[in-house]
Amino acid sequence: MIRLPRKNRLLLLASVLALAACASRPPLEETVDEWPTEPVPVANGAIYQAGHDVALFENATARRIGDIVTVRLVERMDASKSSTTSTSKTTSVDLAGPIVGGRPVTVNGTEVLRGSIDNESSFEGKGNSAQSNRLQGDITVVVMRRLPNGNLLVRGEKWIGINQGREFVRLEGIIRAIDIEPDNSIPSYKVANARISYGGRGALADANTKGWLARFFDSPWMPF
Repeated sequence: MIRLPRKNRLLLLASVLALAACASRPPLEETVDEWPTEPVPVANGAIYQAGHDVALFENATARRIGDIVTVRLVERMDASKSSTTSTSKTTSVDLAGPIVGGRPVTVNGTEVLRGSIDNESSFEGKGNSAQSNRLQGDITVVVMRRLPNGNLLVRGEKWIGINQGREFVRLEGIIRAIDIEPDNSIPSYKVANARISYGGRGALADANTKGWLARFFDSPWMPF
């Protein structure tokens, strides 16, 4: 059995603790705790107040702060990339020997002070990457704010508990009221500045997460 010196053991322990601290932690559960509030009405004495109009004929689609609208998630992203790099370099230098008395220095008829330097190097690298993501489902969000041009800022999330895990989907973005369909729904590709997050907690999410040592060997810090 090989016993390491005390100093080496402490250094090894410190290295393991430092690498363990580098392991990324799952993000905290961020819930939508900001609820929409109507602006305080201004008492200007007018009979007509903006924002309190009621149309004679209108559908039941979201248009005011606090209304809800269903977003149909129809997201699909396919991306691929490939790269090839190849370099080569050749260097050759001839060193002429000195001339003494009008003649080069020779030994047995061979110039001994003449030389040459040759160098050749090459590099070749290839890389390929492909990624495909698909997200389908429905999520109902709340109108948080109505912009001056009539667009609506919406935000919402959905949590689902399944066995020992919890899955969530979170969405935030800006939609046009005119894009809302008669059934009070809108496809996700019509949401501007969309921020869609999907993740989970529990045994299944932990099983799909690499350990810190595996992430270290796959990181750019590896020299090989």
